Amino acid sequence: MQIDYQRERAEFEWDIPEDYNLPAVIESHAEQFGHRLAIKFRDDEGGEEQRTYADLRDDMNRFANALESLGVGEGDRVMHLLPRHPDVFAIQLGALKRGAILVPCSAMLKPKDLQFRANDCEATTIVCHDELTEMVEPILDETPLDTMVVLDGSRTGSWESFAALVDGESTEHDGPDIGAQSPMSINYTSGTTGQPKPVLHRHRWMHCFERVNGRYWWGVEQGTDFEDELLWATTGTGWAKWFWSPVGVALTTGASQLIYRGDFDPKTFLSLMEEEGVTRLCAVPTQYRMFTQEDDMADYDLSLTEVVSAGEPLNREPIQAFDEAFGVTPRDGYGQTETVALVTNYPGIDVKPGSMGKPTPGLGTTIIDTVDDEEVEPGEIGEIAVPVDSPAIFDGYFEKPNLDEKTFSGAYYRTGDLASEDKDGYFFFEGRADDIIISSGYRIGPFEVEDALIGHSAVAEAAAVGSPHTERGNVVKAYVILADGYEGSDELVEELQEYMKEETAPYKYPRRIEFVDELPKTSSGKIRRIELRDKEQAKFG
Repeated sequence: MQIDYQRERAEFEWDIPEDYNLPAVIESHAEQFGHRLAIKFRDDEGGEEQRTYADLRDDMNRFANALESLGVGEGDRVMHLLPRHPDVFAIQLGALKRGAILVPCSAMLKPKDLQFRANDCEATTIVCHDELTEMVEPILDETPLDTMVVLDGSRTGSWESFAALVDGESTEHDGPDIGAQSPMSINYTSGTTGQPKPVLHRHRWMHCFERVNGRYWWGVEQGTDFEDELLWATTGTGWAKWFWSPVGVALTTGASQLIYRGDFDPKTFLSLMEEEGVTRLCAVPTQYRMFTQEDDMADYDLSLTEVVSAGEPLNREPIQAFDEAFGVTPRDGYGQTETVALVTNYPGIDVKPGSMGKPTPGLGTTIIDTVDDEEVEPGEIGEIAVPVDSPAIFDGYFEKPNLDEKTFSGAYYRTGDLASEDKDGYFFFEGRADDIIISSGYRIGPFEVEDALIGHSAVAEAAAVGSPHTERGNVVKAYVILADGYEGSDELVEELQEYMKEETAPYKYPRRIEFVDELPKTSSGKIRRIELRDKEQAKFG
């Protein structure tokens, strides 16, 4: 697929059917091509399963009927805590068919995090895998949860068995009327600066993913010839990115996708792509970086035609390595739990390493001043923003009117992420608004520092923050995780600083470097620079 970017930006129009909803999309797929492979599932113990689109429809309706028998209905909040599993879609789609609202949770959370979510949105139902019930048991008496369904487990105590519930249920279900404006999910933010916020999305979110993420990122849409295509997004079920790709792109367009249950290992994942003939891959930057650390990466015979990345900016090294090894250029995309892909390196673009790409058609994404709603000039750092009337952003925070008023009172939804735009219209990520380092009057984005540092062979991962300084206000401080075979020393600090002076403007080099074994991160893997800033403030402030 090749995109005529200027023409599509000029001609894009939203046309979201009022009756649009995800279960209806699956039913339509089942009628049109029910025999088509929807899911190819594999796990790290050698297990394999498949589901067609007709299977998805039938499984969805069976579980919807089971939920109805349990009293779950329209507007009820249904939490789920599940690994990548062949029945995940049946659970999600079945709940949606009942008009319920999904509340995804990750196994990386702690019981207290689950308790917070259950109480915050007043969830009454949870579907949990048997291996994860121990995370839920301690909080049951402290939450509204009173309907518990266990996957891959038998009925015990207050838990209902998923297998027993769906056994013998009808493959037809007459649920409530739902449409584009019906609530669909409450996705909690990562909580990088405070308590996670309950982001409410409606079913139209899926239509926006199909129109935007599918076409302007993955390079697929309904009508694509999927005969020889297999998509793979490596994300987990508890994150908004699961809705971005496995649901919002693969399911809405009718594509076939691979689902793998197992921990990330670069050799295993490369082998899976080779064995299954994966043609389109979506992974996170950390995974791309680990792929490229495999000396024999280029020896794998992969069928990749498109590779995309999201979650944090993608560094130049994995972009170049994938291009050299497989002849495909990873294309970065940017968005949030609250949005679709706001900025992408769309199919056919000339990728500029370090750039998020260009604003996707139909959204009006721009960069505005951090104080007022005026757009900044090219080259200036500002805040990425989207007009508040865009259908491709969230509808507000679930039952948080004060937050809604604060968020939507102006002309733009402010993302809190800073970027700059070059003369060719490419956006470059500069960091979170709170992450910008101001040193001697210069505004320095942490990602540029981190990206340059990772280019050195000694650096596996890095985080840059402002460190208080009596004369400069702040200086750049880099926390560095070393690559295998390297040890921290004063000589290496000096080597990295000299290297950085060659790679970036001199005022951006890290005047302070600390070698660490790990970096503080959110449960979704984003660096919590606020903890590092607090550490510097305590030391030098």
